[in-house]
Amino acid sequence: MASLAVSSAAQSFEEHRKSFSLLFYRAVRDLKPVWMLEDMRTMETFYQEEDACHRTYTPSEALLYAIVHDHQAYARYLLNRYIHDALAKPGERFCRCPSPASPHLAMAVRYDRRYILGLILQETHRITGSPSSSSSSSSSSSSSSSSSSSSSSCTDRAGCFHMEYGRTPLHLACELLRPEAVVMLLGSGASPRALDRDGLTPLDVLLEKLWDCSKEANGAGSRRQCLDNLLMFMPKVHFKMKGSLSREPERWSEVLGEETYKYLAERRPAPLILAAMQTVLKQLSPATFPDSLHELPIPSSLKPPGLLPVTQRDRVVV
Repeated sequence: MASLAVSSAAQSFEEHRKSFSLLFYRAVRDLKPVWMLEDMRTMETFYQEEDACHRTYTPSEALLYAIVHDHQAYARYLLNRYIHDALAKPGERFCRCPSPASPHLAMAVRYDRRYILGLILQETHRITGSPSSSSSSSSSSSSSSSSSSSSSSCTDRAGCFHMEYGRTPLHLACELLRPEAVVMLLGSGASPRALDRDGLTPLDVLLEKLWDCSKEANGAGSRRQCLDNLLMFMPKVHFKMKGSLSREPERWSEVLGEETYKYLAERRPAPLILAAMQTVLKQLSPATFPDSLHELPIPSSLKPPGLLPVTQRDRVVV
């Protein structure tokens, strides 16, 4: 009888825990107010480990829910209130991968949450540029370089293997043809030379996508815009598929256009406009991107479309 009672109590508790988990999930999905979500998230009985220690959803795990359901106000609150914890790796119930990287950037790219992606990149620069996370430098130039390299290391970390197969957020943005995410990541310090576990650069991933979809009319604009955005941040092109371009010049010339094909095949220098934009973009600090891009005194037609300045994101009421 005692064992039956214990079993019944355990089953009842498990049902109770699952019902609370479902309530929190639905509350985020339904865009409930931030205060309500935080009350639910921090309830002691909300989640319980086998050792009977009370535990809540972490800010990192709550941020994943906010990304999935595009709860912009909640995402901004979590990133502002829990600067480090919100971008930490979530618990094992969300991700059991050995990689130390957190999945938030990749998740924002996958679900095309541009607003939240911008917030995460902004907070990443705030963390890496804060006095507590980096030592004081002797000059402003060395401080800028340190911040840039730190933020780059964050954006270039491979994602979890069970979801993203070890690809960086930039690889994923190229595969999913997200031109706005491509330029946001590159402008914030992501390296276009980063390699995935197969040794492919983001340009390789995009070229494979262009090759496979070359006969499809749908999405042609996004594919071209992704390539243009990527090349603007690559003064020197390095990729694995150069041999393929040499073996099938006619097909690649049709897919890429003759001018772009000859540039990637190193048969001619970069087009004048591309070379000019590459020079200009090298001068922009990742810490102030994309505001610094919007403030450039150049025609708007030369700037990548679809970017929301940080100053506009800050006006959104939480």
